[in-house]
Amino acid sequence: MCHHGSPCAHRRRLLASLPAAALLAGLGLRPARADAPKVELPAPGPRDTCPVCGMFVAQYPEWVATILWDDGIAVHFDGAKDFFKYLVNLDKYAPGRATAQIAGMGVTEYYGLALVDARAAEYVIGSDVYGPMGHELVPLATDADAADFMKDHKGKARVTFDAVTDEILAALDAGTFE
Repeated sequence: MCHHGSPCAHRRRLLASLPAAALLAGLGLRPARADAPKVELPAPGPRDTCPVCGMFVAQYPEWVATILWDDGIAVHFDGAKDFFKYLVNLDKYAPGRATAQIAGMGVTEYYGLALVDARAAEYVIGSDVYGPMGHELVPLATDADAADFMKDHKGKARVTFDAVTDEILAALDAGTFE
């Protein structure tokens, strides 16, 4: 039990003052970007399969990603990697569809397991966390979460939605991260 004036109480006061001291000292703290907002999209049913790999999506609730088309059709994925493979190859996976027809997109963020806006999330690649299809783009809701995840799980790189390319997806499949 801590008592006023004890080493424990001093430690609490010191720890409480560190964020303000760091800002005052100008230690290079960068402002965090806004959190990726949560999104409301249909959940996958027990028979919904990923259009990229064919796996039953509902079996992996901590990895679900979803695209909702403007006609109300929802497409579910067993991870962000297959979600992006679908998006960068719409002609193959969704002939006749265009990105302008997308009404909403969400990915399940790692720490809170909430569906967040895929465009606003950050993704870590090359970590020691694997998804249902192996190496994965791990979605994080905040800049701070991404920084912590990088440190805790030996991530190799952080990427934004717009930075995901076929080359990154191929590297994930090959398990090579430079």
